[in-house]
Amino acid sequence: MKLICIGRNYTDHIKELENEKPTDPVVFLKPDTAILLKKQPFFIPEFSNDVHHEVEILIKINRVGKYIDKKFAHKYYDEIGLGIDFTARDLQAQLKAKGLPWEKAKAFDGAAVVGNWLPKSTFATVDAINFSLKKNDIVVQQGNTSHMLWKIDEIVEYVSKYFTLKIGDIIFTGTPAGVGKVVANDKLKGYIADKELFSITVK
Repeated sequence: MKLICIGRNYTDHIKELENEKPTDPVVFLKPDTAILLKKQPFFIPEFSNDVHHEVEILIKINRVGKYIDKKFAHKYYDEIGLGIDFTARDLQAQLKAKGLPWEKAKAFDGAAVVGNWLPKSTFATVDAINFSLKKNDIVVQQGNTSHMLWKIDEIVEYVSKYFTLKIGDIIFTGTPAGVGKVVANDKLKGYIADKELFSITVK
């Protein structure tokens, strides 16, 4: 399985990082080795002094698909989740400055938190899901999927032009504003509405 990630999908996050608003979704991949094992802490890698949390709504692909039309995209996932795209921001900045790929800053071991899953049927619509991240019991990020530049079904349509989607693939749909540095002993908890979907400690 693969992790397909969407960058710059919330206007307020684009502004906080002083990036240009993209004309198409920004797409990058993480390997399955990036997934943080259940009940394990997140260890800040030795090659970064500025790792940021980015909380995101996730979907899990439930059937094989290629060139999926938007009107059929909803059939390709039936679970909604929450996760973190950890980013070594200092390393990412160095790579971007040289025009190099981001993978070392985004796809390292443990850089993808995948929380618990909820049935899609839980939600009246996937385009109005409230989610948030607490750091040490203080809300640091909150978003709603209605604020996405590209909605979930549009993302499925777009990425399936380039990658065959397979059962078990996970799509990270982008992060709202509020990203920030994590330090040792931070406690991170992720919520969809008021339901906790993950809880991790930073080491």
